[in-house]
Amino acid sequence: MEFLRPADWEEALAAKAAHPGAVPLAGGTDVMVELNLGLRRPERLLDLSRVRELHEWETAAGSVRLGASVPYATIMERLGHLLPGLALASRTVASPQIRNRAGVGGNLGTASPAGDAHPALLAAGAEVEAASVRGTRRIPVEAFYTGVKRNALAPDELIRAVHLPVADGPQQYAKVGTRNAMVIAVCAFGLALHPATRTVRTGIGSAAPTPVRADAAEEFLAGVLEEGRHWDTGRPLTPSAAAEFAALCAAACDPIDDVRSTARYRRHAVGVLARRTLAWAWEAHRARPDAFEGAA
Repeated sequence: MEFLRPADWEEALAAKAAHPGAVPLAGGTDVMVELNLGLRRPERLLDLSRVRELHEWETAAGSVRLGASVPYATIMERLGHLLPGLALASRTVASPQIRNRAGVGGNLGTASPAGDAHPALLAAGAEVEAASVRGTRRIPVEAFYTGVKRNALAPDELIRAVHLPVADGPQQYAKVGTRNAMVIAVCAFGLALHPATRTVRTGIGSAAPTPVRADAAEEFLAGVLEEGRHWDTGRPLTPSAAAEFAALCAAACDPIDDVRSTARYRRHAVGVLARRTLAWAWEAHRARPDAFEGAA
């Protein structure tokens, strides 16, 4: 096995262009497990740990550009006020040691439906910045997942960064696992309320072949909030509306039976998580001091 270790981004792109089959190695959370278990034997590994810009982040024009290798610990400690949903998801990732090394780019590159970051990225409306020697493009995150552990990257492309809008409203995340740490999700759910556009976004993980959004649930809830003037008044949601939202989220799933859970339980659990995160997010919205300024 050949080990490629570029010193900078240009060298990394050149190496990937010359060897499209080279497997990128950053945090190594998934890649090293597969290597140690003998599940993968690539001809080449492309170590990106020395590429400085992958570990950097910046804010501009109401968005955050997050380098692919920015550790989850940094997201938790420094970006929670800007990206609350992703910060909550980061807290559920494995152990402190892994959170200090692993980043969002690894979740995206592996494209496992159980990746912890995916529901938060979907709910936030993230875009993936992919690059090659041919140029750079941005891919909406919902179009990035193309199948079980498959993504939209071309063979010569690498993930450079993720772009996320700064939260303009409450965001929530919840995960079900067999224990509280070092666990692959049985299912996970992300929710973001966007008062500025009066829209709702969701993200579901480990309950379909790819991470998915619950489109019908989003449309239903946005309609309820608009028609009932909830955005303007902050009045509580009715139990029936919350129940219907949860049912539509559960219906968006396409789960399987496996060693971690049954399909039936996953679908039920997603509905429970949807209802809980909606309650938390709506209460947070109602508690914002400027949410209803000037409301009739």
